[in-house]
This record gives sequence, C-alpha cells and structure tokens, in this order.
Amino acid sequence: MIARSHSVGEPRWSPSGNWVGWLDSWDSRTDLLLTPRDATQPPTVVTADFPVTSAGAYGGGGWCWLTEDLVVVAGADGRLAVLRADGGGVVSVLSTGGSTFAPVACADGSRVAFCWEQDDACDVMVMAADGSGSAICLSSADYAWDPAWSPDGATVVWHEWDLAEMSWQSSRIAYAPASGLGPVVVIDGAAVGESGGSSRVAVGQPRFSPDGVSLAWVSDRGGWWNVWVSGVDGSGARPLRIEANDHAAPSWGPGQRTFSWSPDSESIAFERNENGYGRLVVASLDGTQTADVGKAFHSGLDWRGSMLLATRSGAKTPQQIVTYDFSNGYSSDTRRTLARGAVAGFEACALVEPEMVSWDAAADGSRDGSRDGDRDGVTAYGLLRRPVAAKSEESQTLPPLMVFVHGGPTDQAVAEWNPRVAYWVSRGWAVLQVNYRGSTGYGRAYRSALEGEWGIADVDDVASGIRHAGASGWCDPDRVVVTGGSAGGFTALLVCALHSNLVCAGVSLFGVGDLADLAATTHRFESKYLDGLVGELPLYADRYRDRSPIAHANKVTVPMLMLQGRDDKVVPLAQSDQMVAAMRAAGADVEYQIYDGEGHGFRKLSNVLDEYARTEAFLDRVVFGIGKGS
Repeated sequence: MIARSHSVGEPRWSPSGNWVGWLDSWDSRTDLLLTPRDATQPPTVVTADFPVTSAGAYGGGGWCWLTEDLVVVAGADGRLAVLRADGGGVVSVLSTGGSTFAPVACADGSRVAFCWEQDDACDVMVMAADGSGSAICLSSADYAWDPAWSPDGATVVWHEWDLAEMSWQSSRIAYAPASGLGPVVVIDGAAVGESGGSSRVAVGQPRFSPDGVSLAWVSDRGGWWNVWVSGVDGSGARPLRIEANDHAAPSWGPGQRTFSWSPDSESIAFERNENGYGRLVVASLDGTQTADVGKAFHSGLDWRGSMLLATRSGAKTPQQIVTYDFSNGYSSDTRRTLARGAVAGFEACALVEPEMVSWDAAADGSRDGSRDGDRDGVTAYGLLRRPVAAKSEESQTLPPLMVFVHGGPTDQAVAEWNPRVAYWVSRGWAVLQVNYRGSTGYGRAYRSALEGEWGIADVDDVASGIRHAGASGWCDPDRVVVTGGSAGGFTALLVCALHSNLVCAGVSLFGVGDLADLAATTHRFESKYLDGLVGELPLYADRYRDRSPIAHANKVTVPMLMLQGRDDKVVPLAQSDQMVAAMRAAGADVEYQIYDGEGHGFRKLSNVLDEYARTEAFLDRVVFGIGKGS
C-alpha cells in the first residue's frame, strides 16, 4: 500500500447548483477542482498557477464561489484572488498582505468577507469583489474566523475569541453590519472580558438560514457541541436537538462545516459523533422529524435543491466527495461518489473496522509518589483495531501493539480514514488509539479534564490503556510501541521515560520536549494554550519543568525514533534537537531524522514515504530483531 493518499475536502455547489468544486491535496500542494454536478467530464484544475493556502492555524477555508463563472481563492502565498472557474487564471487580486483565508461571497457576488491574519491580529474583513475601495474591518477580537453573510447582504456573522482562551474553551458568535457602520453584537458565548467559571462557552460555525429568518451555530452551552438555532438577532436561542453527542470538532482551523441548512430553511443536516463513529442526520427545525441518513463522518456539508454535498470518510473508506439526493426522502441509497481521495490499491490491504473500548484510567501512583487514589473510577476511551494476520510466522500468537497518541491535545481519534493506522494494521500490528482525558467527542466535562493536568492525566490514561490491552489479550505485552505527533509525541516521550516497563520502543514525530521553551517559541495561535493545560507562568514554573520530557530524558531506556521538520513553527526544531542530545547523553538508543522543507507535519510525498519506511526498519530492528546488526 502506498502510504499517503490524496486528501479531498471543502466541497461547494456553484450558485446555480450545476457545478461542484472541491480542494484536492497531494504532495504538499492543494488545488481547486471543478466538475459538472453529474460528473460527465473530467475535473478542471482552476488553480494550476495559483495553489490554495494551507493557512489559518492548521488549514481550512481555502475558497468560495463568487458567481457561476468566478471563484475566490486564498492562495498559498497569502494573496486573496478572483479566478476564472474555467481555469483561465487570475482575474484580480483582492489582498496581498499577511495571510488570507475563509473567503465567502454575498448572494449577489458584489462583496467578499474573509479572514486576514497578520503577526498580531486575525480579523474579519469585507471588500468589494472587483477590488475597488478599501477593505473594512468588522472584528476586534484576538481571533475571528468563519464569516458568513445574511441572505440580504446587510450583515456578517462570525466566530471569535480572545487569548489566553482557545476557540474550544471560550469563544463567541458575533455579528455586525457589513458596512462597518454599526456595533458588534455578541449572541452566544462568554461576554468580552469574561473568563473562567460558567461564562466559558465554546461555539462555532455560524450560518444564516436561506430565508434570512434564523441563525444556526454549534454551542457546548449544554455540555455538548450541539447545533443551536435562534432568530437572526440571537433571540429565542435553543438547541436543535439536545443530545449527548458532539455535532462538531474543535476549531483547529477555519472552514469547518459539520451542518447545513436545507434550502427551504425548515431542516438542518448535521454530523453526529457517536463515541468516535460518525453518522449523518437530518432534523426538522420544529423537532417533529429526525432521520439517520448514513454512517461515516461527513464534513463540508452544502445543501442545494434536493442534493446534499459532503466529504465522507470511514475507517475503511478514504475521503470521498459524495452527494445524496433527498428528493424522495432521506436515504443513503441515493449516495453517489464524485471523487475519491485515495490512490488505487488500498482495497487490497487488510483494512478492519475499529472496536470501541474503554478502561479504568485510575493512576497507579508510580510517578513521584504523587498519586493518592483521587482518580479512582475515571474511564478512558479508545479505538482498537486487530490485524487479520500476525506480523510473521513466529511462535507467538498475539500481535504486537502500536499505541497511537493523538495530537492537540484537544482532538480525538475517530473511525475515519487514517493511512498511518491502516498501514500498520495491514502489516500485522494491533493498533490502539487512546482518547485520553482532554479528548473531544465525549462532552465538555471530559474535554476539560486535562486543564492543569497535561503531562499527568494523558500519561496515566495511555499507561493504563497499555496495561489493559495486555491483560485483555489484545496483544503481546512484550511487544508494545507507543507513538504520537506533536502533543501526542509529548505524551509518548513521557510514557517511554516514566513507564518504560510497559513499552519496548517509542516513536515521536515533532513531539514537545520542553514546555517552558514551547510556551516562549510556538506560534501565536497556541501562544497561551499552555496557560490552561499546565498553568500560567511564572506561577507554575515548577510544573513546566517537572512535566517536560527533557527533565526525564535520562530515564528513557527503550530505543527511540525521533522525526522532525526543520521549518516547524509550532514545535520548533530545537525541541527535538535537545531531547535527542539528552537521551543520547544518558545512553539511550536514538535514531533521529530531520526533514528539510517540512513544518508541523510531513506533506512532501518523498518524506512521507521515508517516514513509513524508516519507522518500519526501526521497528523491525528493535522489536523483531531483524535489520541492522542482526
């Protein structure tokens, strides 16, 4: 199996509904593709000379339709431009400074709202689509994302928040006249200047109904990210459905669209997260009807006429651009695939569905004698995939186990396409993806359980998960490897240092090694993230020191593979450099690879392929005793 596939996303109907566009990413480049709604001709690449941005924190919000013949694209070089939909190139450039993303055009195509990020601000702007006149700034928060127009073009609504909060901790829905000649009104979320306590509400994705009568957004005011609806001024706000399921993911980037209004404004289609499994649901605004359309995760939802457009992904299904025809009811039988993200051949691999698993995450008191049983009864969650066949013909009958620790740490491992997981399961590994305390998808209380506890609760949950896996017969307990990227690499490093008896090797991809250094050097988006996860500096300097993997590097006794991008601005190169030097000084077996031209995550095909090959060679050597020195 080729290790990396295309990624497709952000599908949108043209104003008439006769054309479909989506973004296609491959080998560190993203392009906009357009095709007729019936896919009767090959897609046109609109951005051959103007690749699409990956800006906006961790990407998203790359384009929109302006008219049936024109699109607005946020370019990889930061420019915002109008392009011909037939691939004829750039018509005009709207913005040239800073980084632009999340463009959206008003109904008549005369104006564009977008996000404009500079070193010290990220604002919602409005300007004429022909480039005439000056841009108008509507927002004044530290971050403002995902603008949306009212149908009459008079009002723009958006999602905003202020540091030191993150969007999923405390944020607001706000609106203002598109002219800029009026006040900014907050309709959900904590009031400006409030923090802590019951005032902390996380919101996102505001969008007006097509008839201009209502507004919808996601809010965790009830403890879960449910879709809420109200009047256009925020009056009468209520949840569409009260469910112990999230209808959205944390806003790590702009452009998330996990719900969509029906064209008649009487229903909303939304994605439901069912403990890591996705389901597409349609609910009427009056609460009289709910229909389960189909399984798998659906994003980029866009409803036009009887047709719902979406990106669909499942554990055994790489990302697809699909449509559903609701003209005769809400059924998955009408699903049609317009584009598929994966390269051919993945079907030949031994792909499996994950099992939902959970275990007692109570700490065992092994770290510095600091545990006193106060976490008894806490449950941690995960997804387990068991291989079809074993790694080799050896006498063992239980497979080796690879424990994946997701990044964020505010994120979730879910049952959607993950080429890394598929790769290792197809090679005979059992894979356990741990959704430790702090993960999303289990409600606000579980998500908030990591506040002040990063480096403690996550490590306890991974360690207890490994013990549970061995005791449950899921794996050979003597052949367990822990791996993770970014925040997941941080947790994996601590597990290898503090619970080395549980693992035989570790793999860290651009993992955090020094918390204090990270707080001082990471990008603006996460510049205050650690205030909540660890504590504010300098008051909690001892926590930053004691919970940093660099402080425990001399305890790492298992072989380690460290992978890092040279140009990473989120977890800078120095983090891995120093961690590698400290572990080697203590006598650890450490392999280290730096990828030139890569940032936070590896996007060049050659580097992704090298990561897989290098990791497999490392594990063959240290887990199976084959390869170097054998």
